[in-house]
Amino acid sequence: MSFTIAFYVHHHGSGHLMRTLQIVSALHGQKIILMGSGLKSIHTSDQFEVIHLPPDYEEEALSETSSEQPQTFHYAPLGLAGIRNRTEIMTRVFKDRYPLLLVVDVSVEVTLLARLSGIPTIVIRQHGKRDDLPHIMAYQSAEVLLAPFPIEMLNQPEDKTFDKTFFTGGFSRFSSRPLVKDIVKNNIAILIGAGGSSINASLISEIAAQARDYKFHIIGGPDTNNNTQNTCWHGKIEDPFDLLTSCELIIGNTGHNTVMETASLNKRFIGIPEDRPFNEQVEKALSITGRMGIEIVYPADLNIQNWNELIQRLVLQLPDWSGVTDETALDKAAGLILSTGKRLFDN
Repeated sequence: MSFTIAFYVHHHGSGHLMRTLQIVSALHGQKIILMGSGLKSIHTSDQFEVIHLPPDYEEEALSETSSEQPQTFHYAPLGLAGIRNRTEIMTRVFKDRYPLLLVVDVSVEVTLLARLSGIPTIVIRQHGKRDDLPHIMAYQSAEVLLAPFPIEMLNQPEDKTFDKTFFTGGFSRFSSRPLVKDIVKNNIAILIGAGGSSINASLISEIAAQARDYKFHIIGGPDTNNNTQNTCWHGKIEDPFDLLTSCELIIGNTGHNTVMETASLNKRFIGIPEDRPFNEQVEKALSITGRMGIEIVYPADLNIQNWNELIQRLVLQLPDWSGVTDETALDKAAGLILSTGKRLFDN
């Protein structure tokens, strides 16, 4: 029996959508739906259908209702029209497009809504301490958990969900692209993510002032002409591949996509873990700590760091990203989704 594959894509930052599009690219010839409230940059195509959901956050409406937050959910306020409307849209999709398998990246509430609607789920498993009740319920309700990293990066004790977790190995949008561009000596990239970062203009100015022999290319953040002798602000670049491959070292946060892209490019890395729910970036940072060519600098230490010494030391080391990425990871992810759907719907 044929079935539809739907993806729920969380709106925060750009990482969830980027990861989803990479997995979708490996699902050839399938009926695919993308659902989310942060999908304005993409449109329905021959490859997938896009269903836009209304936002689930309204500041004014939140202040009009009050109730004790239940421990069973991360986010379940009362009285928001956006939540009612998006729930109606999703459950209509569940009804009209069945048989349907939902890949959730990520939301406890959407995972549980799907289960209550009789829809099987594959939940993306992220780094972080996710032993709270909502995560336990969502993980238990899922058919399988898809971890987009190698098992060696799971730096926590095995729990009850370990046996239902499928580790694909790491992948990024650069995984299949050949590294042919020559590296420019002393070129360094600084990445400013879309999800909020302590890497700001003040910090970049300090780094550049300390390390005057290096040229810093800033990708992301605000568009600005505030270039100096050794800084160049590029703003948002749709495809930074050529610029990144030309750099000796990358400075960025330890979000999933930044780590995997840096690993795919085999670049030296200074990782700055941001404060994220469930310690996600801290746990990701811990999973790569101790490797050659990689240094973790915590936000509390940014202003006391000797950046020139750190950069000079790292550029003399060969980066060790061994085992982090897997060139077959996307095929493994697609295979897991297809085999799960066939197991459920072919009987």
